Amino acid sequence: PKLWPFYAKAGARIVLLPLIAGLSYEVLKWSARHDNSTLVRLLIAPGLALQKLTTREPDDAQLEVAIRSMEEAIEMNEGHKDDRLVV
Repeated sequence: PKLWPFYAKAGARIVLLPLIAGLSYEVLKWSARHDNSTLVRLLIAPGLALQKLTTREPDDAQLEVAIRSMEEAIEMNEGHKDDRLVV
């Protein structure tokens, strides 16, 4: 049928997803163990550069919201200690 390539592509992606995720996890674990190697540093440099490009330190307003949110969550948790509420 005309839609077969779509189903084939979707099926292949679903089947290969655990394999790719597992391989990625192992590569990350390996690179963390060998972070003193020049080769490993060269391999992870593009990913770190992209991360640096797409993230930044929070400004004061964002920090204020985060602190207030954490205080509120702690206060809510204090009242429910017997309920084993984890925040």
